[in-house]
Amino acid sequence: MPDLEAEDQKLVTLARSSRARIQAAEGAAVRDTDGRTYAAGTVDQPSFKLTALQAAVAAALSSGAEGIEAAAVVTGDGLLKEASVHAVRDIAARAPIFLAAPDGEVLKVLDR
Repeated sequence: MPDLEAEDQKLVTLARSSRARIQAAEGAAVRDTDGRTYAAGTVDQPSFKLTALQAAVAAALSSGAEGIEAAAVVTGDGLLKEASVHAVRDIAARAPIFLAAPDGEVLKVLDR
């Protein structure tokens, strides 16, 4: 995979940290169009469930973000959940989504 720019690498690092901090299945981070970042882990409660990326997008939107510039997901599964992709695509049709392994290696980049 290609080397990431510093701001995109920061998203992967934040996603890794979120995943590790709460020992979640996934960690995610997003950067809004103002350059602010939001990170979250998987939410798995009896009454509702969110992928890490859905939770990060929700945090951004609830903080007033008007758009998403880029996103990253760190998971041991090696797969990006469709619900995660839709959470970003609802707001930003072309924002890159970086899928990374727990060690931070970028496995895939979705850019549309």
